[in-house]
Amino acid sequence: MCRTGPSSDSSVRRPGSQDGVSQHATTFFFSAVFREKNCHLLIQAYEKLQTPVKLVFAGGSSHSDAYAGELRNRQNENIRFLDWVSGDALDELLTNAMLFVLPSDIEGLSLALLDALGAGVCVLTSNIAENCEVVEGAGFTFKRGDVNDLERTLRWLIADSSARLMAAEKAQQRVRENYLWPVIAKEVERSYWRTMGRQGVSVALPESPSSAEVGRLDLTMRHRTKKIGM
Repeated sequence: MCRTGPSSDSSVRRPGSQDGVSQHATTFFFSAVFREKNCHLLIQAYEKLQTPVKLVFAGGSSHSDAYAGELRNRQNENIRFLDWVSGDALDELLTNAMLFVLPSDIEGLSLALLDALGAGVCVLTSNIAENCEVVEGAGFTFKRGDVNDLERTLRWLIADSSARLMAAEKAQQRVRENYLWPVIAKEVERSYWRTMGRQGVSVALPESPSSAEVGRLDLTMRHRTKKIGM
């Protein structure tokens, strides 16, 4: 799966019981933290909810330390902040995530969003074109910048486990069909050959993901299905 963000050895942490989040169902944000990501909007919406489900932010602030500091001042028992996470620690957080939320005003193709889709997590994003292209038919969107619409959609998805499970299954299928690296690499190679005027070069495209890749996705999904009602 794709990862985001470089970090020092002191800022990559493995969440454990001391964090109070790794073994609980959560609403999860995983990305660099800066104003265009609209983390403050997500906090505003979450503060209106009456839910035991924790909101967890994981990511570094890079050039936006002042903004990250403003957000961390609003931390409480139900809203938690972690530093960069990776590897098994990130897998654990994604496994326990009830929702992945990306409320950005600006995105390209979000690797964090692909991570969540591939892990079989129900995703909720702002309705900017870049997000809609990825999640259409496989996730949910809210009106960009609209805290009331975000609150309403969060409240519904937290309460509706069947909607989350159906979306999670479609999310993994979307990754299988469009975003597995072996397929993308071959398509890029074929595009390069065409650009060079060598359309006759044959590039073998795999018809389906490898058994190892499908197996990892299916294993993740089976594990998450046991937790989906939390």
